[in-house]
Amino acid sequence: MDAIQIALLGMGTVGTGVVKILANNALNIEHKVGTPVVIKKILVRNPGKVRATATDAEMVTNIDEILSDPDIKIVVEIMGGELPAKDYMLAALKAGKHVVTANKDVVAKFGRELFAAAEASHVDFLFEASVGGGIPIIRPLKQCLAANQISEIMGIVNGTTNYMLTKMTTEKMDYGDVLAEAQAKGYAESDPTADVGGFDAARKIAILASIGFGARVTLDDVYIEGITNIGIEDIEYARELGFVIKLLAVAKQDDRGINVRVHPAFLPTTHPLAAVNDVFNAIFVRGDAVGEAMFYGRGAGELPTASAVTADIIDVARDIRHNVSSRILCTCFEHKTIYGVSKTESPYYIRLLVEDKPGVLAAIAGAFGAQQVSLHSVIQKRKVERATELVLITYRVSDENIRLAINTLLGMSIVRKIGSVIRVEAEQIS
Repeated sequence: MDAIQIALLGMGTVGTGVVKILANNALNIEHKVGTPVVIKKILVRNPGKVRATATDAEMVTNIDEILSDPDIKIVVEIMGGELPAKDYMLAALKAGKHVVTANKDVVAKFGRELFAAAEASHVDFLFEASVGGGIPIIRPLKQCLAANQISEIMGIVNGTTNYMLTKMTTEKMDYGDVLAEAQAKGYAESDPTADVGGFDAARKIAILASIGFGARVTLDDVYIEGITNIGIEDIEYARELGFVIKLLAVAKQDDRGINVRVHPAFLPTTHPLAAVNDVFNAIFVRGDAVGEAMFYGRGAGELPTASAVTADIIDVARDIRHNVSSRILCTCFEHKTIYGVSKTESPYYIRLLVEDKPGVLAAIAGAFGAQQVSLHSVIQKRKVERATELVLITYRVSDENIRLAINTLLGMSIVRKIGSVIRVEAEQIS
């Protein structure tokens, strides 16, 4: 069979990585596919600004030059952003070309439409690199764990926030300083909202929940809370209590339906995810047959992400060589109830400043008790701004009840400030 020719949409960091891998591992890839895989064209905005790479591919500026080329069988979208990436991918699928993408934004928002187009044209649509960079997780959920009923997917899926929280924990840096350092090192954008606000992680967990639970979960279904309110005090209290703070992406399935959320959490130091530090990512999965499994590695970067993209290219090339496609269609085939965060339950950590006078603790405990919130422990260690800092740990309670209790506290004159309200990701507090 002649070489399988592909086109890249975009020539940034990941595109450069794909070019490198296809060049450096060309013979190995040819052996695995059974025929060479060659980049024929690359779509770029400005050919003059493309960095020198080991490719003879033609640089083009018009998507039609790729869509109308019958020799190009695979279109690889690595330009990022929602538009025009989504439109280009949709047009390629409708033109009968297989599509590989690393674009979490498009998959999370327009996945249903793209899957339908791929199925109608009998072509592949693969997106392993959209979650976890070089960590294999999409394919394991679709194939290796397909025999399981998945009840939980929980992960650290944003390297920027994990790096920041790691530095806050190990070096006692405050939020502002560690954000500035992350930006200086290129881990965080000049506008870090997508990362520190939890939106990047939310898109990824929407994709994983859709695949793992066999139901369509969109970004709008995800409760999102970022790390901007995490203080060094919270980090220190977590350490003292036997926890670390992580930004978790959590998807759980039970008799009520599906709940999907992103938020900071106290995680016991004994949990496998607690040891995942710096820019590394990890996804923890619980299935009825396999039990617990965890996938760990670099969640971003030129070569890790390009590794996942190139693996999808190889998979599609094998399908082309054997004249098959769409072996695994969209697995989001069931309609399931998605319930809100107010119906979830967990223990909570609460840090607040109160007046330093008799009867305050009893009044605080009474406010919680009125909303059926039981307190496991109360820590009083220091004075702040001529007030007393209290740290409360609750037993397992619904989010709805904790919010009612917090609202009650906000109306009490003895409460100066509520610093943090953070979930404890543990079944019980010992």
